[in-house]
Amino acid sequence: MKRLLWVWLMLLLLLSLSACGGKLADGMQVEIAEGSSGYSTEDIQAAVDVVEKTFKRDFPGCTMTALRYAPDSGKEANEAWAEQYDAEEAMVLYSDFDVDSSGGDGSLDPNSTYTDWSWVLVRENGGAWKIATWGMG
Repeated sequence: MKRLLWVWLMLLLLLSLSACGGKLADGMQVEIAEGSSGYSTEDIQAAVDVVEKTFKRDFPGCTMTALRYAPDSGKEANEAWAEQYDAEEAMVLYSDFDVDSSGGDGSLDPNSTYTDWSWVLVRENGGAWKIATWGMG
């Protein structure tokens, strides 16, 4: 029984080490452009939090260097995203990140920088933001 417990503990340790995700650059600033977007600072910060959490979880070997929200990206575009994902509201954030020699999860170019990576978030009735899609725009 002790041996079985030891094996399970070792497997858990190995899985936790291999499940490391992305990180945020030291001192990374989130840029929020001024403008009438219809979203409060709290709404935008909630979306930022979702993107940062997802990046940390799903982008191993990557370091986010910038994250920005530009309200002038277009109300019509946000409405189109909301309609596409059958949601009440949508918001788009953009990020820049560096990929290390591992190529992230293998789907990204090793030793490269991605700019203007889009994060499309949707929500219903002022609830929690959820990521609908991400990628190069």
